[in-house]
Amino acid sequence: MRHATHFPVLDGRAPLPPSDLAALGFLARYSGQTVGNYTVTLRLMFTWLRDRGVEPLDAHRAHLEAWARSLEERGLQPATVDHYLGVIIGFFKFAVIDEYIGRNPAEHLRRPKFDRDATRRLGLDRLELGALIQTARARGPVYEAAIVALGVLGLRNTEACSIDIADYADELRGHRVLRVVGKGSKAATIPLPVPVLRAFDKAADGRTTGCLLARPWADGRPMNNEAMRHLVASTARQAGISHPVLPHELRHSMITNALDAGVPLRDVQIAARHADPRLTARYDRNRGNLDRHAVHTLSAYLAGAA
Repeated sequence: MRHATHFPVLDGRAPLPPSDLAALGFLARYSGQTVGNYTVTLRLMFTWLRDRGVEPLDAHRAHLEAWARSLEERGLQPATVDHYLGVIIGFFKFAVIDEYIGRNPAEHLRRPKFDRDATRRLGLDRLELGALIQTARARGPVYEAAIVALGVLGLRNTEACSIDIADYADELRGHRVLRVVGKGSKAATIPLPVPVLRAFDKAADGRTTGCLLARPWADGRPMNNEAMRHLVASTARQAGISHPVLPHELRHSMITNALDAGVPLRDVQIAARHADPRLTARYDRNRGNLDRHAVHTLSAYLAGAA
C-alpha cells in the first residue's frame, strides 16, 4: 500500500473508519497520477456525503444519484461527471469484494450522456505529424526525441518524461529496444526504429546515464508533464497546426496513422498496449467511418440507375 498516504483521514478520527480503509484498499491497486485523480474523486464524494451525515459505506443509490446531480449543477462537463461516477462504481465494487458491504449501491447509477464521437480527436494525420517531427528536429534534439517518443512510439506523457538513457541501451533479437513501465505498472519492451534511435542518441548527447529528455532551458533538469505539454503545444504552433495539440493526442496519432499505414489491428493493439482490443477497434471504426460510410456505396449504386 505504497500510496496509502495519498488518502488522508478526512475527519480526524483514529483508527480509520471502514470507509477510509476501503478507500485505501481500492487506491492500492493504482499508481502515479491515477492515484491522485482517484483520490480527488473519492474525497469529493466522501466530503459531500459526510456533510449530510452519511458515512460513505452506508450510502444508498439515491444518495449517490443526488451527489452526481450536484456535480452537474456545479457546471462540470458530462464527460467529467461520467469519469467521477466510473471511479465511484469501482470503489464500491471493491468494497463488496473486500466484504465491507453486501452490494454495490453505485451499480445502476444514471451516467450522463455525451458525445463520444472519436472522429473529432483522432490525432494528427500523416502530413501534420510529419510536419511536427520536422519542426521539432529544427528546434533541437530534445524536441525531436520528445515528439517521436510520443507520436511514433505512442508513449504516454509520463512515460516519455521518465525515459532514462539506460532504458534503451539493450538489444533484443537484433533490435535496440526501449523498456518502459506503463499504465498499471506494466512493463513493456518497444523496438526502436532507426529514426527514433537516432533522435534519442542526439538527445543523449554522449551521456550514458541520466534522464534522456533533459530540459536545456531548465539547467538540464528532467522533463515533467507540464514542460512536455508546453513543448508539444509550442512545436505544434510553430509547425502551423491550427488547433491546440496535447501530448496524448500524439499517442492517438500513432494509433490512427499505424492503422492508415495498413498495420493489422492486432499489431496496433500490441503497440498501443491496449488490454482490451475493443479500444483499438474504436480508433479503427471511427477513423474510417467517413471514408467507408455506407452512403458512399449507396450513392454510387443509385447513380448507376439514374
